[in-house]
Order: sequence, then structure tokens, then C-alpha cells
Amino acid sequence: MAQGVLVFAEQVDGSFRKIAYEAVSEGRRLADTLGDTVSAVVFGSGVEGIAGELAQYGADKIFVGDDSALADYTTDAYTNMLFEVVKDNDPRILLFGASSRGKDLSARLAARLGVGLAMDCIALKLDGEKLIATRPMYGGKVLAEVALEGVPQMSAIRPNVMEIVQSPKAGDLEKVAIKTDVVKTRVVEKRLEVASKIDLTEADVIVSGGRGMGGPDFGAIEQLAEVLGGTVGASRSAVDEGWRPHSDQVGQTGKVVSPNLYIACGISGAIQHLAGMGSSKYIVAINKDPGAPIFKKADYGIVEDLFKAIPAIMAELKKVG
Repeated sequence: MAQGVLVFAEQVDGSFRKIAYEAVSEGRRLADTLGDTVSAVVFGSGVEGIAGELAQYGADKIFVGDDSALADYTTDAYTNMLFEVVKDNDPRILLFGASSRGKDLSARLAARLGVGLAMDCIALKLDGEKLIATRPMYGGKVLAEVALEGVPQMSAIRPNVMEIVQSPKAGDLEKVAIKTDVVKTRVVEKRLEVASKIDLTEADVIVSGGRGMGGPDFGAIEQLAEVLGGTVGASRSAVDEGWRPHSDQVGQTGKVVSPNLYIACGISGAIQHLAGMGSSKYIVAINKDPGAPIFKKADYGIVEDLFKAIPAIMAELKKVG
């Protein structure tokens, strides 16, 4: 009989992503409602030393697959490994983070298991033992409640939405056998962007620029983002112009973000962009066009040339330290 909550905890280069803590915390909340336990699973090379961190967020047990064969993420190897863990432990609920890796892995595993999957969820609740997921649809115009069929009930949660809560548990470590089986893909080469900034999907503050920036000089919003302890994003039009890399793109064809504060500078507010940042807690729009659609979504709007507004905002921020 299926029981318990199992969480895939994503790590990169020996450090857990923020979404891993969010997913384990949410798993703990659901398990407490069910009177059940939470298990986490982490794969990689040299990850046994960090696995215990998950106990602080509610993991009763932690499954560890630590092997050089898992150093680089490949869909085949990770799916084969996670399938074995699920088969051996029969969880009632299986959670992932809806990162690029989490989306890839959860979709492949759901197909392997023959069960449903709710993707990019912003809320989870239980109706008895039935998991009900809330997820945006049609570019964020509709919030749908989805009842999941099959066991385990699978959900991938949107990064930066669920609360991280410390709830220390035993966190007993259990090594799992390395059974990658047939792997049809391998990593030949990695070309990584040298980036010191916070990942967009995990940032609490994002300052984004659009076509209104007028060119590739994003210095003004880079300074504002630095003062606010945030990071820089961009609209699709700014990326298409070659002003920012695609990794900075926020929107339906870029990254979906949920920061506490989103400042849109010179962004008109096309529906594709709103779909990527509409769940932000507070939205501030700066645009010299009072009829820009972004103002309908914004909590606060500034009708002004962004190159005049941003220096004024910076001056006020310096006054308050």
C-alpha cells in the first residue's frame, strides 16, 4: 500500500538548489496532514556529505545515490535510478521542483510509471488522500485545480513559491544501489556561462529591462538590482535584439519567475511576458507610456522615462541606507 511523501532534491555542483528546500518543506507539510513520513532522494557525485542538510527541512529518511556515473545529469540515468527508488518504496506522493531539470526528469518518470503529473504548481492541498494541485494555464489567465490520478501522485512545484520551513527530523541516510541500466545519452562537453549573479528562478528581487532600454546598455538596471540585492532579467524583445542572453529572458518562452519584487523597466507587458512573471508578489512598472498593458498587472506604476526614474529611485534608496 502506497504511503509517505518522496521528494527529489535537486543539487548542482555539490550544493542544493533553493527549490530543493522548498520541495522538502512542502512535502513535510503534506505529510504532517496525512500523518505520514517524508523521504528525500539526492543523486550526484560526492553528494553524501551534503545529504544530511535535508533533515533540517523535514526529511525523515534520505536516499543517496552517490557515484561518478551520476556526476553529470542525464535524463536516462537519473530516470532509471529514481524509478528503482519509487518501485522499492511505493510513495503516495512524489514531488519535484519545476526547474529545467525537474521538469525533464518528472515528465520522463511519469511516462515510465504511467501516472499523471501536475507541472509548474503554485499551491498544493489534500482532499482526503487525494492531492489537488493549483497551476496556471493559458499564459496565467486561469488558475486550474488539478486532481491527480494514479500512484504516486506527482507534482512539480514552481520555484520561489513554496515557503521554506525548518522542521528538523532524523534524516536517516540510506545508500541506494547504482543501477543506471541502459543510458543512451552522455555528456560530451559542457560550456558554462560564467555567472556570479543569482539565478532568476530563485531570486527574491528581479529588475528587468525591455525594448524601452533602447540598446544593450543595461547599466542602470544592473546598478538598481545590485542595490536591492537582486538580479537582472529581460523581455523577449530585448533578448531578440541581442542586448541580453537568452538565460536572462523572463516569459512564456524564457524563465517563469516568482520573486517578492519584480521591477519591469521599459517593458510594455505582452501576455507572453506576463505569463513568466505574473505570480510575483509585488510588481512595479516603469514606462513612459501610460497606456502600456504592464500597468494593468502592476501593483505600483511609474509613468516616466526609466532613465530618469531609476536614478531618482537610486537616490532615495541611498538615503535609507
